[in-house]
Amino acid sequence: MKKIMIVNTSTDYFGEHEKPTGLWLGELVHFYNEFKDEDVTLDIFNVTGGNTPIDPVSLSPLMLDKKTKSYYKDAEFMNKLKYAQPITEAKPEDYDAIYFTGGHGVMYDFPENSTIQHAIETIYRKGGIVSAVCHGIAALLNAKAENENYLIEDKHITGFSNIEEVLANRDTLVPFHLQNEIKKRGAKYSFRRLPFTPYVQVDDRIVTGQNPQSPAKVAQEVKKLLF
Repeated sequence: MKKIMIVNTSTDYFGEHEKPTGLWLGELVHFYNEFKDEDVTLDIFNVTGGNTPIDPVSLSPLMLDKKTKSYYKDAEFMNKLKYAQPITEAKPEDYDAIYFTGGHGVMYDFPENSTIQHAIETIYRKGGIVSAVCHGIAALLNAKAENENYLIEDKHITGFSNIEEVLANRDTLVPFHLQNEIKKRGAKYSFRRLPFTPYVQVDDRIVTGQNPQSPAKVAQEVKKLLF
């Protein structure tokens, strides 16, 4: 049976701002749902363990699609987020793939996290798949290849674009702009010019999705590589 690590944020506010953030729930649900009929174990972690904060905007009527709403009403599923395992207790060597969800919270607790970097490097170097969507690509920024270069250097990578950050009204709140940081690591960044439409890049065993509309397509590409 294949095993996938899913990693969510534990951050609930934009730094010192009073603006709430957290996991963008649909980015978890639409990935998770693609594997519900597969012979796959999906283990959910967050950075510190315990309750996973959810971005309230992702639960608003405008954003909450039917599939995500059905999972949100599923107490058993939501308990996996309420009582998440801390990533420090994960054994990445046991997994075939890792997936990082987004939501702006990850910008604060993913990029400099040595446990996250270790998990990425361990899974990738053993031939596994590294995947992420939207701001979740922040987890990949400082992971290293075996030659000590950035893992995403020279790789075709996407992620939440600067224009989408502006349109989301978070441009002045974020600690950095993901598009810029991806480029600084030497990655070949691209994005779909029409904002908030699905877009995925696959390079070797690295799968990245641009925005909250992309997690199902990320899952589909991960599935192709797994089976």
